[in-house]
Amino acid sequence: MEQVTYKWTGAENEDFSRFYLITEEYYDSLVGGKRNRSGFVPYNLSDSIQYVLIAYINDNAAACAGLKRYSDTDAEIKRVWVDPKYRGRHIATEMMNILEERAALLGFDRTVLQTREIMTAAVSLYKERGYYQIENYPPYDSLEGAVCFAKDLTR
Repeated sequence: MEQVTYKWTGAENEDFSRFYLITEEYYDSLVGGKRNRSGFVPYNLSDSIQYVLIAYINDNAAACAGLKRYSDTDAEIKRVWVDPKYRGRHIATEMMNILEERAALLGFDRTVLQTREIMTAAVSLYKERGYYQIENYPPYDSLEGAVCFAKDLTR
């Protein structure tokens, strides 16, 4: 029986570092190479993510997500990623629950995130969870292809 456990850690975590490199390659493949997303790269550095959540299945890293302070009122969700072999098990949904709970406990009023419309599964997940599209926030307000969402947190 597979057991999913969730662990809070930091950006220096080895599993998160591995997932970070995988997501970089994936994002590059979506847009035809790193040069086509070079404007995004400086804003997606892993060491800027304060809280990292890793999902483990039977001690194997299966997914990751990050949370960082964006402003006094907003926490930004970063790098929601589930290894393809573990998809379809609602891990991303549970990670979003945990991230939103943590953001509320930290005193934030809402969570914000940036993605791309081409990432239809991610956009669907966020909309199903009550996220609504907002005007792109800096630094994504000047980057073509970015789309931003927010969710109000209730405490």
